[in-house]
Amino acid sequence: MFKSNEYFDGKVKSIAFTSDDGPATVGVMAVGEYEFGTDSIEIMTVVSGSMDIKLPGNDEWTTFQPGESFEVAKGVRFGVRIQVETSYLCLYK
Repeated sequence: MFKSNEYFDGKVKSIAFTSDDGPATVGVMAVGEYEFGTDSIEIMTVVSGSMDIKLPGNDEWTTFQPGESFEVAKGVRFGVRIQVETSYLCLYK
């Protein structure tokens, strides 16, 4: 069945499920700046809105638009800056 998750006082919400590609979540993020940690490799795709991402080892933010994806290594922390309400799909490897 589905599992609901809520983070940052309800500003980030997701629903976990099993996709054809393995474990995944779909979710939404409110405007704000967040830091996440990873327990596995994550491949995140922006569905709507946009995400500014600061990956480990980078000093600058990179913006991802709908349809664009990025990968985050296992066991790291990364920054997410949301300037408009945004939805995403995240696959876990």
